[in-house]
Formats: sequence, C-alpha cells, structure tokens
Amino acid sequence: MSDAPELPKSEEEEEVTPEPEEQSDDSSEGEAAGDEDMDFLRSLFSRTLGLDSADKVLDELTLEGVARYILSGKCDATFKTNVLLCLLFIAAGIPDFRSPGTGLYANLQKYNLPYPEAIFQIDYFKKHPEPFFALAKELYPGQFKPTICHYFIKLLKEKGLLRRCYSQNIDTLERVAGLEGDDLIEAHGTFYTSHCVSFCCRKEYNLDWMKEKIFSDDIPRCDKCSSLVKPDIVFFGENLPVRFFTSMKMDFPRCDLLIVMGTSLQVQPFAGLFMFSWDAVLHHLCLCLCVQADPLFGLLGFGGGMDFDSDKAYRDVAHISTCDDGCLALADLLGWKAELEEMVKREHDRIDSQDKKEKAGESKGATAKTSSASVAPEPKKEE
Repeated sequence: MSDAPELPKSEEEEEVTPEPEEQSDDSSEGEAAGDEDMDFLRSLFSRTLGLDSADKVLDELTLEGVARYILSGKCDATFKTNVLLCLLFIAAGIPDFRSPGTGLYANLQKYNLPYPEAIFQIDYFKKHPEPFFALAKELYPGQFKPTICHYFIKLLKEKGLLRRCYSQNIDTLERVAGLEGDDLIEAHGTFYTSHCVSFCCRKEYNLDWMKEKIFSDDIPRCDKCSSLVKPDIVFFGENLPVRFFTSMKMDFPRCDLLIVMGTSLQVQPFAGLFMFSWDAVLHHLCLCLCVQADPLFGLLGFGGGMDFDSDKAYRDVAHISTCDDGCLALADLLGWKAELEEMVKREHDRIDSQDKKEKAGESKGATAKTSSASVAPEPKKEE
C-alpha cells in the first residue's frame, strides 16, 4: 500500500458511477441457498423458543391418530410418505455392529485386525481384503428373510403411499421384499452391485457374480484389469452415494408423513436428515417406531427438533415397541393387518421354496463332481 497522500479531485473531473454488474447464475443460486438457510434458522429458533405456534396436525398424538391421518387421504399420491429405517437386520437374525458381546465388532478376533472397524476401512481393505470377504460369507444376502417392517414398506408402495425408503442397511432385504431401485436410497450402499476399485476401470458386477466368488473362497478380482472388486457398500473413508444428497432435497419437502423406524437419529448421515427436513415438514407428521434399552434414547429434544410430550407438541408421535410390532399395530388400525400377514407368509414360503431348490441343485452338483473325481480314468489302449 502506498503512503503517498491522495490528490484532490479536479472540479472538472466527473465522478463516474459504476454500472451495476449482472449477477451470475451461480451467485443467484448461492443467495437463494442462503435465503433458505436463513428461513430454516428463523423457523427453528421460533419453534424452539415458542415464539411461533402451529396448528395441530393430528386430532390425537397417538398411533390411532396417525392411522386416521393416513386414512383421511392427506398422504395422497402427490406427497406420499418417506420412511427412514436402520437396524431392521436385528429382527431378521443378522447381528448388529456395536452390541456388547453379540455385535459384529465384538466377534472379529479370528481375523487378527488391528482394530474392529478396520474390516470396513477402505485403505485396510485394499491391502488386506481377506477378513472382509470372510465376514461377507457369513452375512451374505440371501441367507436371511425380510421382516414384517420390510413388507409393511412394500405395502405402502402397493397402496401408492410410498415416496421413498431411506435405509442405512446393506443387506438388500428391502429389495428382496419387493422394493425397486427407484424406491430406495441405500445411504450406506448395498451388496446388490459391485465395482472394480480401480478408478481407471470401475467395471460393474452383479450380485450373483460376487456371491459365486465369495462362496468359492476366491478373492474377487476384476476380469478386465485384475484389481480388487468390492461390493458397493460404503466403507469408512468413502463418500456416501451422490443420490442420497440429491434425493433428500426433493423428497422431504414433498412428504406428508415421515416414518422413522429402528434408528435413534443420533448417528450420521440420518441424524442430519431430520434437521434438513425440519422446515420442510414443519406442518407434516413424524411417526417414530422404535425400541431401545433406553426407550426415548435422546429423541426428546434431539433428532432435529422432534417433540413428543411437551405442551407444545403438535405433530410428532413415538410408538415404543419392536419395529415389527409397531408396523403390525399400525396395519391393524389401517385395516391392512390380514393383507400384511398374508404377504409375509406368501413371500417367506416363496423364499423357502427357492432356497430348497438352490440347495438341492448345489447338492446334486457336488455329488456329480465327487463321483466324477472318484472314477478312475480308463487306461489308454495300445495301438
């Protein structure tokens, strides 16, 4: 910066007023995003401090009130329902990750890991893929059945009421239950597809290809470049799917009912979903179907502003039970219980029948292979 004094302007000099510059589209979008953030904060503080009032969404803050809300037609084909779910694999017989003694992290000693989470660390996987694929063999999709919760979500779809199911599960049970790719946001990825880990290749492989490799105890390698092939589940050190972020901006402002099942909303990324949707679903309904050792597990005053039992409560409902029992109870109030139970029985019978056929085929193939190996080759005839 110069220390020279400023020269006085000549009277003849005309001051030039700069023309206002046109704002770029990026600038406009940034301002719009800023306005949305400010609206969100104003709404959040107003609601938290009790400076604003809201009309009650339900005639009664109970599961019965939720059922009447759904049957009233307010969850129509335009707005529909968002479902957030996590930990449903426990009811399906799949162990969770962190439960002391029974969780996956408590039973990984045989893999000689430096620390339990290393089995899902992308850098560790690239150097030592064997532990992950050994564990994957124990937990592989196809060995477990969808729960009542999964089929309740499928029923919502059949009734034309499901906008999207956001899941943190990686077991593909939502797909087994009948949901399709467009119905799902698999926030932590899925076993349904796999990709070569090489950025220069990224060849895709399907579920059957990966299953064959895992159950034959082969480390999956790319047919094209020989790099490792990894199921499309999100490891520590990897980004969440882009679709998770783009879809939530569209889905949450367009839902009338948010059903949260099996997650405390205290772990990211789902902890941020309700905060993101607070203003969007301000006048809509949130139903939590949950079971934990500590029933309200911090949801009161946490989880993005849910309010179940204060004097200001006007929309949120907590139903404390197992997720399956909660879905059955809601289905009963909606008049869907018999339909749901019949769907579960029919689909489980179908899965059992399919498993028997596959096992019979595998057994027959193994027997034929053993017989072929046990037959001594005929000696060559001398000419």
